[in-house]
Amino acid sequence: MSEPNEELADENDTLTALDGVRVGHWSDPRGRTGCSVVLLPSEGAVTSGMVLGAAPGSRECALLAPEKVVERAHALLLTGGSAFGLAAATGVVQVLEELGVGHPTPAGPIPIVPSAVLFDLMVGDPRARPGENEGAHAARSASREPVAMGAVGAGTGATVGKLTGGFGAATPSGLGSALARVGGALVGALAVSNAAGDLVDPDDGSLVAGSGDCADPNRVAALLDAPSVTNTTLVVVVTDAPLIKAEAHALAQTAHVGIARVTRPSHTVHDGDTTFVSSTGRGPRVALAALGVAVQEVVARALLRGARAVQAKG
Repeated sequence: MSEPNEELADENDTLTALDGVRVGHWSDPRGRTGCSVVLLPSEGAVTSGMVLGAAPGSRECALLAPEKVVERAHALLLTGGSAFGLAAATGVVQVLEELGVGHPTPAGPIPIVPSAVLFDLMVGDPRARPGENEGAHAARSASREPVAMGAVGAGTGATVGKLTGGFGAATPSGLGSALARVGGALVGALAVSNAAGDLVDPDDGSLVAGSGDCADPNRVAALLDAPSVTNTTLVVVVTDAPLIKAEAHALAQTAHVGIARVTRPSHTVHDGDTTFVSSTGRGPRVALAALGVAVQEVVARALLRGARAVQAKG
């Protein structure tokens, strides 16, 4: 899959190129886990999301439905540690509370931090998990610097290629980020794949990371009969194009197309594939259809960049 346009080559071509967006990580390379926080502008960003698959681990996702009253999130968390890792969200909430950031209520601002987890407990130390302190560290370290990619943050223990050989045959997949421009607006993605299967380049079908055993649909179907298969992909998309919540929800659906373009297989009944889409509203208005195409591309590119960053660092 081709890299960003040449006009972005000398710039920050990651999620933090968007005005008001910062990213921070906490990583445990020995325990092989971590978490990544996307801090949105202090006023929050219109946010929705979508979970596909029957095995998600998440927090604050119900309020992202387009009919729910709360429209804005103040941060987004992607974390390892399975359900244990959701404790990291408490640390992010506390940091935002200290800053006076949150949804206004008579009792004071309440930070809204939708969160999603991946299962990395079999990769390193199963007792090593992001918690409250680790989430707070990631939030406090968030910056406008280009997003670090590879085995960092939520991508520290992420792996692919487990479908045939289990965790013993897994390949590190990492965390990636990418940026696109459409109609003068920016669309950025932060994504981590923890797929049971493989990551492939949609341009030619070549293997990017994994076992290479997922080309035969019949073989894949037989292997997926095992209940222990894990295949979670987590995605954050932020655009500066103004959106209402229903439009953000539509783009969250579209983001799953980006996952499916590069993940073989994706969206099985064992998955917790989760996408978040936020709008800062600081850029020009762009047709939703055009944004949808950009979202698909930037999600797919971010996933592949994460795996390639791991490979480049050996």
